[in-house]
Amino acid sequence: MAWHGHFTIRKKILTLNNFIIRCLTNNIPLIKRLIFLSVILSTVLIYVFKNHTYSKNVSNNYVSSDLDYIRKRGKLIAITDNNSTNYFIYKGEPMGFHYELLKSFSDHIGVDIEIITDNNPKHASDMLNTGKADLIAMGLDSTSFGSGNIRFTEPVDETRLVLVKRKPGNWKIFSGMNPDRQLIRNPMGLGNKTIYIQEGSLNFGQIEAMEQMIGDSSMIIEVPFEPEQLIKNVANGEIEYAVCNENIASVNSTYYPEIDVSTPLSLPRGLVWGVRKNKSDSLLYELNHWITAFRKTESYSLLYSKYFKNSRSSIIIRSDYYASNAGKISQYDDMIVRFSESIKWDWRLLASLIYQESRFESDVISKAGAYGLMQIMPVTGRHFGIDVTTSAENNLKVGILLIKWLNSYFDSKIYNEDERLNFILAAYNAGPGHVLDAMKLAEKNGMDSHKWDGNVAFWLLKMADPLYYKDKVVKNGYFRGVESVKFVSKVRDRFEQYKNIIPSKNAAPFKND
Repeated sequence: MAWHGHFTIRKKILTLNNFIIRCLTNNIPLIKRLIFLSVILSTVLIYVFKNHTYSKNVSNNYVSSDLDYIRKRGKLIAITDNNSTNYFIYKGEPMGFHYELLKSFSDHIGVDIEIITDNNPKHASDMLNTGKADLIAMGLDSTSFGSGNIRFTEPVDETRLVLVKRKPGNWKIFSGMNPDRQLIRNPMGLGNKTIYIQEGSLNFGQIEAMEQMIGDSSMIIEVPFEPEQLIKNVANGEIEYAVCNENIASVNSTYYPEIDVSTPLSLPRGLVWGVRKNKSDSLLYELNHWITAFRKTESYSLLYSKYFKNSRSSIIIRSDYYASNAGKISQYDDMIVRFSESIKWDWRLLASLIYQESRFESDVISKAGAYGLMQIMPVTGRHFGIDVTTSAENNLKVGILLIKWLNSYFDSKIYNEDERLNFILAAYNAGPGHVLDAMKLAEKNGMDSHKWDGNVAFWLLKMADPLYYKDKVVKNGYFRGVESVKFVSKVRDRFEQYKNIIPSKNAAPFKND
């Protein structure tokens, strides 16, 4: 498929002027037509610039990172798309069908996972082939890409294309009646209509086949909008018709009951993941083996139902804490932003720590007696002269004072800020004494006492073994370090995922996005 830095109109080569005339003469209220037109034109201009800039940065030197390298690196880097089914954040927790599949596969091969979000299939392909990622996990239609530089997995799902359109204006009054008489059910009824699809979602041959099916007088327009945006445009009356995958359209119909998604435009087809074409044999083999086996399990059925057959989906999407809509993580966001500035942390990093400690439950008490959002021991609060049980703000205040103290404690020991963050997080969970013991063990055994991964973290994990916690350099005795090592990893990983979706607001960033 040819890729252009603007929206593409197939079958007939129409100028922008003709496109505007077609929009203005459609049977849509004038104000909505003008709003949609202004949005699409501004989006196109931005898209042209970004696509041109992005294309210049794409190298023709393809790279490889097969399964053995991924395991050695300890991390699988995957690209997925941010929408209400595949990958999103709700109440501070990363969720999504493809996200959970990726988590299961990464657990299967014994590595962590790093998520990159990009809803543009071409950008995802370019990132894959320039070594920025190992895998595209966004429900690709393999026939849309042709041979190219991508190899495809076994299907992770199946769906078909459907027409998205508004129901008749009186659909609520006659909800018990069959609406088919007032709705287009035969594709031939789309003659002389304008239909929108996401750019890159279909190849030239597929578009031509669809045009032949619905008639010569129709016009199919590719635009740089993702499917959920097109569905929203239909629901709001800004456009009349869009074509999307049925699985996404069906879920969105629960948010927008005024749309109809029951007219199929294709046969069912498999949705796949993609890996690089060169030197990815082991990764592709392992993926196919795992996908084939996992799709036969009850876990897969439950996962599919969770995201595509869940009656609560509309509640989640309409929530203030569905991050893609509101940019919110919790009810305490404003307070977190304010406090994060005092320690020069990105607010999303502090939010990730709080989620890990309490899941934003302000009155939760641990078995050890730690209290509130930041799980502060009351004795720690008294040390700072604050009762941490009286309010969420007081609890946060003491947590911030503790982080400041830990930063000053490690400031003279760990000069690299990003590295120091690991030690602060570990000490927040374990206490500075146990972390200092692990640093001493690392130094004694010829490892770097100023680096966390593979060095101090390694020795903190050894602190439950009497061979090591009874060593003369250890001053604080036995410690089960596995929880603290996981704590550091989870807080940092979740922070990266928050950055994928949630805006930075006014917090002073800890590091550049």
